[in-house]
Amino acid sequence: MHGSAGHIVWGTCYLIVLIGLSLYGLHRYAIVYLFLKYRKNLPVARGVFTTLPKVTVQLPIYNEYYVVERLLKAVAALNYPRELLQIQVLDDSTDDTRDISAARVLELREEGFQAELIHRVNREGFKAGALETGLNSCEGEFILILDADFVPHPDILKNTIHHFTDPEVGMLQTRWGHLNRTYSLFTRVQAMFLDGHLLLEQTARSRSGRFFNFNGTAGLWRRACIEASGGWQHDTLTEDLDLSYRAQMKGWKFIFLADLVTPAELPVDMNGFKCQQHRWTKGSIQTCKKLLPRIWQSKLPLRIKVEATAHLTSNFAYLLLAFLCMLLQPAAGGLGHGIWRSILIDIPIFTAASLSAGVFYTCAQRELYPKTWMKEVLLMPFLVALGIGLSLNNAKAVLEALFNHSSDFKRTPKYGIEGKSAQSWRSSRYLPLASFLPFAELFFALYFTYFLIHSVVHRQYFSLPFLLLFQVGFSYVAVASMAQWLPAAFSFSENSPAEEAAVA
Repeated sequence: MHGSAGHIVWGTCYLIVLIGLSLYGLHRYAIVYLFLKYRKNLPVARGVFTTLPKVTVQLPIYNEYYVVERLLKAVAALNYPRELLQIQVLDDSTDDTRDISAARVLELREEGFQAELIHRVNREGFKAGALETGLNSCEGEFILILDADFVPHPDILKNTIHHFTDPEVGMLQTRWGHLNRTYSLFTRVQAMFLDGHLLLEQTARSRSGRFFNFNGTAGLWRRACIEASGGWQHDTLTEDLDLSYRAQMKGWKFIFLADLVTPAELPVDMNGFKCQQHRWTKGSIQTCKKLLPRIWQSKLPLRIKVEATAHLTSNFAYLLLAFLCMLLQPAAGGLGHGIWRSILIDIPIFTAASLSAGVFYTCAQRELYPKTWMKEVLLMPFLVALGIGLSLNNAKAVLEALFNHSSDFKRTPKYGIEGKSAQSWRSSRYLPLASFLPFAELFFALYFTYFLIHSVVHRQYFSLPFLLLFQVGFSYVAVASMAQWLPAAFSFSENSPAEEAAVA
């Protein structure tokens, strides 16, 4: 009796998790539908400024030794009247980055730019605090924000500023590109992840009248919009998402320009990537807790409320995925086996959750790379496996946000790597700190190895592809996370011969 009750409890929890994952999978289909429906509705500037407005370029920086000079050179090359540009280097660095910034700012002044270096010693509020400090001496009516690893096109301002002739437009976001997409299999897969969000989600939401968010960089704000919406606040780790929703709730319009690309550097090491994902995931849940009740209490249309709910809660999918890993077991009972289990559970969950990811990312690759998209889609199993392998890292972030566990804003280390560079990150001064999480990921990798063997022995062949994705995902993330502790010859985050073949 006790065993039967246990199976019922297990089966109920398992079904709840599958239903939750299926709902997020169905939301992917909805995004693809909205993207295809509205993709031809290109944003058009209402008019043209007869006199160009002054623009402040804010560059929030913290210990960016390898990329800060590249950023400042790109800003100096902006095709915009110098007398209408104000450059603010918001450098909170504690290392040699500050010396590079100071020297380059001096050069910019000598070249005729209005440039200033603002250095804080306490880092209160982290990036949000730096941006808020910059506003105190900001002279521009509009603000271009660029993170240290971005390289804007010289015409970014001329291609965007005229959209602000509409006085209701508060923010304009460009699409991120990838400077080092071809560096490794790892960066190729990361690029696919981001392409799905930066093309499909942003386009679908913006052009269908839903809320979407500033991505923290490579976009322009109307200063009046920032101030009227409560300014930069640092009670979450995603100050960009927070301000975006507050501004749109105030009635400001946002524009996303999918065809205007601002390239940036992808993390090349697993721990740096996990740090970035942890911050984004935790911050989004913090923002969800802060703003979702206000959204539902507002008079916004139901379609906006529903999409905002799906958007702000989307990272709960990682928590559900982590629960699924714990609920899966070789002798899984409660809901039965065989053909009925496949019809009632396996096939629906595959269609709703797993297949939706394939459709989502394939659509993005086909739109961006019409001639080579099939080659990119061959990496889909690696993408799904990486998402699974990240589940523990991101589930931890969700739980920290839910239980109000405070943590600092941890930057993602960047090394100035572009293209298929031979440069190694392993000798960098910015290696991310090691943690114990890879041991948990390794445990799950070993567990799913056992699970695979069990399925083969018992001829449960239908589940083998899914189990293999779990085993590969956790194995890759665990070993790549531990790679920084190993000699360079054993590095797993830079191109190994196997990766070279996959990338080629």
